[in-house]
Amino acid sequence: KTNHLMCCRGTWNTTHTPALGVCVTPDRLNLYMNTCGEATIECNQKKGPTYIQMYWYRQLPGETMKLVVFTRMGNEKHDFGGFNEEKFSATKPNAESGTFTVKNLEPEDTGWYFCAVSEHSDTDTCES
Repeated sequence: KTNHLMCCRGTWNTTHTPALGVCVTPDRLNLYMNTCGEATIECNQKKGPTYIQMYWYRQLPGETMKLVVFTRMGNEKHDFGGFNEEKFSATKPNAESGTFTVKNLEPEDTGWYFCAVSEHSDTDTCES
């Protein structure tokens, strides 16, 4: 069974029924081109308030999964790595949720889109 995003905006909520036009599996969403110009996916987590980091991945047909953007609550500047911020945008307003938008949709954007969360980890240490 194929999962499609057929509307301009949709919600992917890991614990509730998805919004009209969005069919999801427990761990991934398939984004197909539509005529609306952009598609926004919302990811919600219930792991807890310390999971403030969110990762958005894309897997195009025949390719491996790639990290598109890393977001962190409280940080307006997100890390898009080698991806173009004119093509993709993301928000992370709170620990529980985040959004990912693909703009100027083209047939080449068809693929699997994933979100993942992690807890804040402080690897810097101070010693005196």
